[in-house]
Amino acid sequence: MNLEYLQSFYMTVKHNSISKAAQILHLTQPGLSGQLKSLENELGVSLLNRSNKGVELTEEGKVVFNYADTLLSIQGNIKRDLINLHQDRPKLMIGACKSVGEYALPCSIFTFKHLHEEVDIRMEVINSTEVIQKLQEHTINIGIIQHAPKIDGIVTQPIISDELLLVGNSNNSPKKISKEELKEIPLILRENTSGTRYVIEKSLKENKINVEDLNVIYDLNSPEAIKSSILSGKGFSFLPKLAVAQELKKHTIETVQVDDLRISFSYYIASRKKYTFTEYEQMFVDFIISNKRGFC
Repeated sequence: MNLEYLQSFYMTVKHNSISKAAQILHLTQPGLSGQLKSLENELGVSLLNRSNKGVELTEEGKVVFNYADTLLSIQGNIKRDLINLHQDRPKLMIGACKSVGEYALPCSIFTFKHLHEEVDIRMEVINSTEVIQKLQEHTINIGIIQHAPKIDGIVTQPIISDELLLVGNSNNSPKKISKEELKEIPLILRENTSGTRYVIEKSLKENKINVEDLNVIYDLNSPEAIKSSILSGKGFSFLPKLAVAQELKKHTIETVQVDDLRISFSYYIASRKKYTFTEYEQMFVDFIISNKRGFC
């Protein structure tokens, strides 16, 4: 069986789009369609039903997809271990959501690197959705995200709890507001695909508040950009306590209590279910989960 065609099939299903999978795989759409057809001919079954809404697995396709997930994970493990045999220094590839990657995690990486100087560490700071996507694409092996999504093939384990605080400029922020008043104040939120936005919308919905009822003036994909807007008196935002710890300490940003609203969440280690960590990857995961991690 051609593993390249199997990977093309896997990526098409994961992204529910032949055009998007072709772009990621650097193939033309006709080229990718040809690979999928060749795989179906080789197996003698139809794997996908195609429509304007994307692709849908047939019953035979579901079986092949499960095996593809396993085979591609094994292939990745083989390539990684062979590469490691010819490299002098072990490597860690980490993807972290912005709320923890821009603030707390750098100190942990510094501490881990101090304990294991032989390790080369590369961390990419993106939002939680993109971390999951990179895990699925096998471009990173360890993810740190803001909530635990229920996604096939992805497993999570908790690291630390945090909470989202409504914060504003210390010069003009009220100490407390009602849930009705929350709907009136100018709000700046994270982008729709971020873990912070997901946690906000979920918690507000549990409190019978729809995001559509809020006065959202704009979205930003950077906690630092949001903090800059707040400091300039442009509005208010829900941000993780970890992300605003320094500003709260300096009293440049103040919290605003909203009745009895409290938004708690946890950060998680995320990884592919069938991926086997290398020795140093497992050491890093154990370190991050322990109380020795030394978050900033």
